[in-house]
Amino acid sequence: MRESELRKEMEQTGTAVVEKVGDKSTVTRCYSKYPLKFIVPKKLGNSKTDAVWIYTLTYGGGIVSGDSISCDFTISDGCTTVLTTQASTKVYKSLGSKCSVQVLEARVGNNALLAVIPDPVTCFSTARYTQKQVFRMLSDASLIVVDWVTSGRHESGEKWDFDLYKSTNHIFLEDNEPLLLDTVLLEKGSMSSITERMQEYQVVAMVVFWGPKMKHIQNQVQEEVRRMMTEQLQFYSPASAQRMKRSSTYCTNKPNFIVSSSVFGPQGKGVVVRIVATTTESVYTFLQHQLAGLEPLLGLSPYH
Repeated sequence: MRESELRKEMEQTGTAVVEKVGDKSTVTRCYSKYPLKFIVPKKLGNSKTDAVWIYTLTYGGGIVSGDSISCDFTISDGCTTVLTTQASTKVYKSLGSKCSVQVLEARVGNNALLAVIPDPVTCFSTARYTQKQVFRMLSDASLIVVDWVTSGRHESGEKWDFDLYKSTNHIFLEDNEPLLLDTVLLEKGSMSSITERMQEYQVVAMVVFWGPKMKHIQNQVQEEVRRMMTEQLQFYSPASAQRMKRSSTYCTNKPNFIVSSSVFGPQGKGVVVRIVATTTESVYTFLQHQLAGLEPLLGLSPYH
């Protein structure tokens, strides 16, 4: 390893490189330090599937106020890698104005696939948390990213009780050409709280699909989203509302699960799916169903 590469690695909280070794995707370099830890199982799922799984976790089971975590991943040509977690990412209460920060940067090579499929982020009361994920893709690389946050610890009576949550996802093609620039910001304001703005919804989620290996999955997801929203629009149409008002069972509840999809990138090759829902379980169920087709590529079905 060159001196400049070693210096950069030591500045990172964690770094990993996945390369082809004997025609198999293999972790050839893996380094992490407090408060981050990587777990790389020898093999998960179908033994014939060429995929590496990397679990990220933090000591103490969560991100402490003021923690700064920086990860760097290289997925070389032809490799398949899954980045996931063992449980939700807990962000503990902030001390004063301290903000916890997590940054991930990944490079994905030709004919390679990176699947970022973590459990949701759960921010405790008063927590302040920002995360940024930057993906640099070669021309025929593939990517799926699941990015989601829950309202907090329901068992403790917390509901959108944190001070700040900011999640940024940037995807670049070769020559630093921007493909997707997206930020979700939930911040406690002086005029209204996050709880007031989110109303009864408890989860915000986004799923991003890009690349040739995602084509069949994103087509299926788009069809399913269209079907779900068509049924919902019919149910909440003015005519249906009038019929429900005349019914003794009429109520004014909003939909429990709202999902939309849109395309991005050249020729609309990428797809973004956005979700708000009243329960975490409903989002897990949606992800399990919609991403089940990834099992032949990853060896296991996501969120199994």
